[in-house]
Amino acid sequence: MIGIAAIIGGGVIGGGWAARFALMGWDVRIFDPDPEAERKIGEVMANAARVFPMLYEAPMPVRGAITYVGSVAEAVTGADWIQESVPEQLDIKHRVIAEIQAACSETAVLASSTSGFKPSELQQDAARPGQVMVAHPFNPVYLLPLIELVPSAASDTSIVTRAKQILTGIGMYPLHVRAEIDAHIADRFLEAVWREALWLVKDGIATTEEIDNAIRYGFGLRWAQMGLFETYRVAGGEAGMRHFMAQFGPCLQWPWTKLTDVPEFTDDLVDLIAGQSDAQSGHMSIRDLERLRDNNLVAILRALKQQGAAAGKLILDHDTALRGPLGAEIPLVTVRRVVPVDWTDINGHMNEGRYGQLFSDASEEFMTHIGADRAYIAAGHSYFTAETKTKYLAETRAGEDIYVTTHIIVADGKKLQLWHQMHRASDDALLANCDQFMLHVSLETRRSCPPLPHVAEVLNRLADAHAEADQ
Repeated sequence: MIGIAAIIGGGVIGGGWAARFALMGWDVRIFDPDPEAERKIGEVMANAARVFPMLYEAPMPVRGAITYVGSVAEAVTGADWIQESVPEQLDIKHRVIAEIQAACSETAVLASSTSGFKPSELQQDAARPGQVMVAHPFNPVYLLPLIELVPSAASDTSIVTRAKQILTGIGMYPLHVRAEIDAHIADRFLEAVWREALWLVKDGIATTEEIDNAIRYGFGLRWAQMGLFETYRVAGGEAGMRHFMAQFGPCLQWPWTKLTDVPEFTDDLVDLIAGQSDAQSGHMSIRDLERLRDNNLVAILRALKQQGAAAGKLILDHDTALRGPLGAEIPLVTVRRVVPVDWTDINGHMNEGRYGQLFSDASEEFMTHIGADRAYIAAGHSYFTAETKTKYLAETRAGEDIYVTTHIIVADGKKLQLWHQMHRASDDALLANCDQFMLHVSLETRRSCPPLPHVAEVLNRLADAHAEADQ
């Protein structure tokens, strides 16, 4: 489903929502009274447009239009999804929700980005309480897929179901929180870790940088792909979680943490933490830190995607859903994608090994197009590459939008020769080409043989069309 999204409040979170929807093909209307809103959201959008497509091998949808409007009513009229991201003050949210419901469709999803308020609190005095729910994201919204979707007992189940479908359609993971609770699920963990971190700094045990290092060099890496309980299950060894609980359960009685104690939030504590944070990261601008964060997240998520694990499995499935059949153009456009950051070398150029992967991906798409797909391979036949010749013609950098065309040179029985050309999408400049010679092989005998009749028929018909186009 592609529709219209209305973003009410265009801060860091609202801007991230706008970017996620627009990059997935939705038209977006934004209302924010801040005179700097368009500039700020424009910068968020530029970051998102650079990195979000790097997660995917599939071509992105045509980007939706972003329009800045002068009122809440103008933003929400006719919208399918309405995301409220105004300041965390309940009276402000009540006023904005009332203004939204006075103008929006009764069937639209009306979701709040609130990190703390329960949906029943937001629904108080609402014209249609059942329309209102919480959809709490994580920053950056355009990369991190988790959405805590929190309805109340008064919520309209049909709107909640549609909300899940829409979120899944834009590549997100709606975690349906079954019971209302302050701060939902994830922020309760974050608040506990944050509280303990404040004590460690205040008591002089660790600096802000040392605490960050403890997370990013240790358990943070495990949590990124196994979460909490699965990590501890592994820690229990062959005996599993029961052994872990028996071994470490008693320590819960020890006074290790101060989670029920809050340090006095004084100016001295603020100065201490702000000063350490400045010493840690003050040499970089916020935009530089955002780019570094986004690059790292893309690399981590792509690594998880390659393994089909955790958040990477979610992206892999969404990537598959975005892929459609190849068109009928000659030559065939077999790949459309953005060059990801993990494909570059120390010079910032695309590594030569990735050219081989790109042309291999083009061949895979071609194979699927003629019927030599996964099922064909599972049944015992495939094409093996016997020889390739690649020529590098121009630089290619991370973030560039590229495409590959594939032309049939020879299709003669068991022999297949393809000519791939890689282009930059912005100006169609030729960046590299590849001459690839393949043989059709029986996976049972491991010897070359003619393709099966249904593949041969499609291939011969396509080869005739390519030969005719060459004349």
